[in-house]
Amino acid sequence: MPIYEYQATKFENACSKCSSGIEILQQIHDQPLTICPHCGHKVKKIISWCRAAIMETSGEHASVSKQITEYEKSGMWSHAAELADTHSEKIKDPALKTRALDNYKKAGYNADSLAKHAKLDDK
Repeated sequence: MPIYEYQATKFENACSKCSSGIEILQQIHDQPLTICPHCGHKVKKIISWCRAAIMETSGEHASVSKQITEYEKSGMWSHAAELADTHSEKIKDPALKTRALDNYKKAGYNADSLAKHAKLDDK
């Protein structure tokens, strides 16, 4: 079911909910509200702001991520780890650094020797 937003048509004497905007879950075929269900003042349907986040990645990052995935699928853990590690340093991506560390472990590197390396920059 869609969520529709409504706001008071006149803000004087409107409740705090409809004066700042209320969200109502309605069937698509339901009639739009004309009064606030909380205070009874007139409301109108408003157009919602788009709240989607779009993250764009560079072509280089997409290419590197694809290569890392291919190495992982082939069981070439050390290649995947080295590429992920190098690229994570370049773009400062802690998730990619963690992926690199996981691949190093799968490649058979000693977890203790990775302890120093595992300290991610929190700066």
